[in-house]
Amino acid sequence: MLVLFETPAGFALFKVLDEGKLSKVEDLWKEFATSESARQVDTMIIQAIGLLDDLDKELNTYAMRIREWYGWHFPELAKIIPDNIQYAKAVKLMGNCANAVNLDFSEILSEEVETELKALAEISMGTEVSDLDLANIRDLCDQVLALSEYRAQLYDYLRSRMNTIAPNLTALVGELVGARLIAHGGSLLNLAKQPGSTVQILGAEKALFRALKTKHATPKYGLIFHASLVGQAAPKFKGKISRSLAAKTALAIRYDALGDSQDNSMGLENRAKLETRLRVLEGRELGHSAGSSKGKPKIEVYNKDRKKGAGSLITAAKTYNPTSDLVLRETTEPSGEQEGAPLKKRKHEEVELTSAGEAPVQKGDDEEKKEKKKKKMKVEIESSKFENNDHVAVAAAEEPARRRRKLKLL
Repeated sequence: MLVLFETPAGFALFKVLDEGKLSKVEDLWKEFATSESARQVDTMIIQAIGLLDDLDKELNTYAMRIREWYGWHFPELAKIIPDNIQYAKAVKLMGNCANAVNLDFSEILSEEVETELKALAEISMGTEVSDLDLANIRDLCDQVLALSEYRAQLYDYLRSRMNTIAPNLTALVGELVGARLIAHGGSLLNLAKQPGSTVQILGAEKALFRALKTKHATPKYGLIFHASLVGQAAPKFKGKISRSLAAKTALAIRYDALGDSQDNSMGLENRAKLETRLRVLEGRELGHSAGSSKGKPKIEVYNKDRKKGAGSLITAAKTYNPTSDLVLRETTEPSGEQEGAPLKKRKHEEVELTSAGEAPVQKGDDEEKKEKKKKKMKVEIESSKFENNDHVAVAAAEEPARRRRKLKLL
C-alpha cells in the first residue's frame, strides 16, 4: 500500500510493508519521521556568521580611521606596528608621543619594536595635537578593543554551535566555511538536498553565469576555496582537491542533517582520505619530474644487440666497411688531350698560363658582341610587332562603340 505524506521538502510517496500498522493512526507518522538532528534550529548559526562578517568590516573601518587620525600626530607609528589591535592599544596607552619614553610597552609590543618606537617618538615629524583630540582618539580605541573582544566571544559561540549541529561538516571544512555554506544554502536541510557539484561552486554564482554566457571555463570553487585542505594544495591541484572535498562535504552535510549520531568520526575519516589523496597527487608529480612513477629515475645499461624491450634495436648495428669508399684517381695527362670532353676555361688556369709567359687566347670578342646586338634587335622587333597587333585589336573592338555614340549624338 502507498501512503502520501507532506514533508518539508514537499510531498513524498511511501510504501507501507506492514498494513497492520495502519490501524494505529496516531503512531504511523513515527515510522516515517526524520531524525531530531534534521529539525535542529540552525538560524543561530546563520545570524552569528552574518554578525561576524559585519564586525570584521566595522573593525577594519575603525582601525583605519585611528591610523589616519593619529597619523597626523605620530605618522611613523603605522610603519612599526602593522596589527590593528596592537596599534589601538599602543595609542591608548601612549596618548601624546612625548610620553612614549617614560612608558612600558612590554605587555603590548616586543623589545625591538618598543625601542624603535621610543627612538622615533623623539624625532617624530607629526604635528601637535590638543588633549581634547587625544581624548576622542582614545575613545575610538576603546570602541575598537571592545569590538575585538566581542568578536572573539562570538567566534567561540559559533564554533560551539557548529560542533553541535554539524560536527562532520566542521571537521572537513572548518567552522567559518561550514557556517557560510549553511547561511548561503538557507539551512542545513536545504544544503543537504544539494549535490556535490553545487556545493563546490556555492558562492560563485556570478562567475558561473558569466562563464556560461560568454562560453568560457566555469569556476572550480566558491566558498569551499577558503577551506584548509584547498589552501594546502598547489595551484595546479586546487581544482581536483576542491571537487573531492565538495563530494565528501555533501555526504557530511547529509549525515549531519539526517543522521542519528552526533560524533564527527565520518568527517575525520574523510579528511584523512583527502589528505592522503593530496599527498598522492604531489608525490605523483614529483615522480614524473624525476623520471619514473615512484620518484626514482631508472638507469639501465644500453645494449645495442638487445631485441626486446623499449629503446632496443631490431637489428645489430652495421660496422664500417672501408672497401665501399670511392677514391678519385689523380690524372697526370692534360685535360685538353681527352677526346669528347668539353674544355672549360677557369680564371686560375688563365692566371697560371699568364704567369708562365703565354698570352691568353681571345677568340672573337667582336663577333660575340655583334651576335648579342643581333639577338637584342630581334627581340625588340618581335615585341614591337606584338604591341602593334594589340593596339590594332583594341582599336577594332572599340570602333563599334564609337559608331554607336555618334549615332546617338545625331
